[in-house]
Amino acid sequence: MGECVLLRLALMRQAIAALAALVMLGMAGAAQAEFLVIAHRGASGERPEHTLAAYERAIDQGADYIEPDLVVTKDMVLVARHENELSDTTDVAAHEEFADRKRSKTIDGRLVSGWFAEDFTLAELRTLRAKERLPSLRTKNAQFDSLYAIPTFAEILQLVEAKEAETGRRVGIYPELKHPDFLLQQGFDTVDLLVTALRQADLDDAEDAVFIQSFEVGTLRRLDTMVEVPLVLLVTPVRGPADEPALSYEEMLTPAGLAEVAKYADAIGADLRLIFNADGTPTGLAEKVHGAGLKLHGWTLRKENAFLPPALRRGSAENAAGDVPAMVALLRAAGLDGVFTDDPGLVVPAMNAGD
Repeated sequence: MGECVLLRLALMRQAIAALAALVMLGMAGAAQAEFLVIAHRGASGERPEHTLAAYERAIDQGADYIEPDLVVTKDMVLVARHENELSDTTDVAAHEEFADRKRSKTIDGRLVSGWFAEDFTLAELRTLRAKERLPSLRTKNAQFDSLYAIPTFAEILQLVEAKEAETGRRVGIYPELKHPDFLLQQGFDTVDLLVTALRQADLDDAEDAVFIQSFEVGTLRRLDTMVEVPLVLLVTPVRGPADEPALSYEEMLTPAGLAEVAKYADAIGADLRLIFNADGTPTGLAEKVHGAGLKLHGWTLRKENAFLPPALRRGSAENAAGDVPAMVALLRAAGLDGVFTDDPGLVVPAMNAGD
């Protein structure tokens, strides 16, 4: 109990100090670096993730980028799902006509059972409906279950184009290819499909508002020879790239490792646990990443107490909203260049208040 109290106090002091530091540094000044708000799977704190409704809400709330995770159908169409396994985010388990499609696959060294996007045609996926992935935490989101179809990547690009015309504001795309090496081994080249889609939309040049992200090294190396848009290596506190079993992300985040990453990528997308110590102080990762000439984007800022440091929680309920503005201040003080968030409707105002 004593250690918990001390941790809470340390985090609170850190938050207050960060806020004070931001004021003292004059964040409204022109020298303040751009900080991107990336809508993680859309406004997924308010709508079921990876639906056109979630993406549109995020755009309307002022997100700089929307982030679709991309998997592929049996007939080679890119669609947006968090994973190629469908049961967590769709009603596939309720469709008796697809009961015989359930199977087990070993993906990136992990045995997964369920229904997989690559075993369905697009027409078959169109009969499914999205559902909330975290219904116990996001009960309001669950009210939107069964309303939305699984969108294709082409439809997401069309939505962005339409919203840019409506608002006069540039909206970026930040796609992640999910399990590209595994899918390539199954005969699905999602790298080629994504590059083709971007070229057709004239979104493959350096000046376009596009980032492409992956946990896999080989995927990024291939993309580096095919497109000019910035590429992002995703990293976690454990494991390493699925396509490079001899590598660990820990090694890749050393100065020597980052120098190698900079040969094929432009940014690091890091789990927030790599950016902050247990006491809430920065780990110094931003300085190392910037020293290699890379940008740093952190994931994922969510409003619920369950996902926030103890000192920034409000009330005792796991699904209650905590102090998002204080967390935004911490992220900016830690030197990040952007953050993935499920809640752009809270993060964008917090950013604007600090500018």
